[in-house]
Amino acid sequence: MIDSKAAEPPPPCTLVIFGATGDLTKRLLLPALRNLRHDGLLPDDFKLVGIASRDIGDDGFRAHLKKAMSEFKAGDGDADIDWFLKRAHYLSGKFEDPATFQAVAKHVDGSALFYLATPPSEFSIIVKQLGKAGLVREENDHWRRVIIEKPFGHDLPSAVALNKEILEVLQESQIFRIDHYLGKQTVQNIMVFRFANGFVEPLWGRDHIDHVQITVAETVGVEARGRFYDKTGALRDMVPNHIFQLVSLIAMEPPARFDAEALRSEKAKVLDSVQRFTPYSARGSVVRAQYAAGTVGGKPVTAYRESPDVPKDSRTETYIAMKLMIDNWRWAGVPFYVRTGKSLSTRKTDINIRFKQAPLTLFRDTPVDTLPPNDLTIRIQPDEGVSLRFGVKVPEPQMRIEGVDLKFNYADAFKVAPSTGYETLIYDCMVGDATLFQRADNIEAGWRIVQPILDVWAADRTSFLPTYAAGSGGPSEADTLLGRDGRSWRRIIPAGKK
Repeated sequence: MIDSKAAEPPPPCTLVIFGATGDLTKRLLLPALRNLRHDGLLPDDFKLVGIASRDIGDDGFRAHLKKAMSEFKAGDGDADIDWFLKRAHYLSGKFEDPATFQAVAKHVDGSALFYLATPPSEFSIIVKQLGKAGLVREENDHWRRVIIEKPFGHDLPSAVALNKEILEVLQESQIFRIDHYLGKQTVQNIMVFRFANGFVEPLWGRDHIDHVQITVAETVGVEARGRFYDKTGALRDMVPNHIFQLVSLIAMEPPARFDAEALRSEKAKVLDSVQRFTPYSARGSVVRAQYAAGTVGGKPVTAYRESPDVPKDSRTETYIAMKLMIDNWRWAGVPFYVRTGKSLSTRKTDINIRFKQAPLTLFRDTPVDTLPPNDLTIRIQPDEGVSLRFGVKVPEPQMRIEGVDLKFNYADAFKVAPSTGYETLIYDCMVGDATLFQRADNIEAGWRIVQPILDVWAADRTSFLPTYAAGSGGPSEADTLLGRDGRSWRRIIPAGKK
């Protein structure tokens, strides 16, 4: 959450949510707004306008709003919810219909934030209609901004086309391409950890780091989202956005100053420096797989191909692992191994930096035959924090060394209220801080890396597609990917198990 003691409410504004009755709005946006109100970080002169195709009226929308905010336990009873009910309005209409936007214009006077919580196919349509209705014209010191959710395109050509279409209507400064991972405190803390601590940067590079592992593991399967997910897959869904954001934050150079343009420029340089995949390396350095039947959390899970709305012969990957190499002076020769998958044994997102081992020479004539690894682990979810693993002598007569962990947990160090991760991002949009949002070149650079992989897969529809049991740590082929380099993945361990 934002430090409400240091932050001030944004100027008066109207928040217009397209897709106001959808799952994203219910689960994440409305609870986030409630938290912002509770922390005093919304202007008193605030209006909320919801738009969707369902004709539920103001009363129906307020009931929807109340239910969503009540289910998220935060704030002081119903006071915060009542505050919103007085400021909430609803419009029904189709996004292709100019009349819908004429109705919106009657509710917008002054600064406005338009949130596109809709399917990606609607993004360009809505932006063009906003432009035709004059709703994004900035004048009289009033701002107009648009938040666009992921996925931003489904490949490089579509991302380039979408950027071109919206930039014909909006200025780059008006576009906030949102990635909710960047709303997480631990993700933002990567920059603080690296650049506010003098002992970190001298060790941060190829002279001291052996390799980096990034893991985004999910226990959930495709469930009822088969129709959407089968057209997307793990690569498109997670890598160009979430995972490449984490890669950029770990690998970027210190920016000249802490502002949006400087930070985003350094992140773009990282992605531009990633070695491009060739057809050969796209086969050898990338592993894809699909989950088979298994058990997750003690509950049986059917195979992906048996899920509703998934073709029986689907080749859509639910797991992806790859090896990335960054061609610059800091990271030359240091592999970045990334993986993400569904229906795995536990839910976790973390970044593990493995440091190079010290020479064993000092302990040559002792019982010590190996040294424990030195790992810095940044845990993003669910247990946010940082840990450092190092070797210590076991308290016994002979020389024996074991690894121990020095840990920092957000929950222990700070009284952190429950949050959705969207609070910071929505607030930053309202105050015009684009630091945590992606620029057009960031988006296209990410797709440029994965496009050769997509091309190889599109041309090769008959090769063997590995599977892994639901509830496992992933396919054995992913272990082979690291094994060829003499390395191994950190185990994905279910909570409470050794």
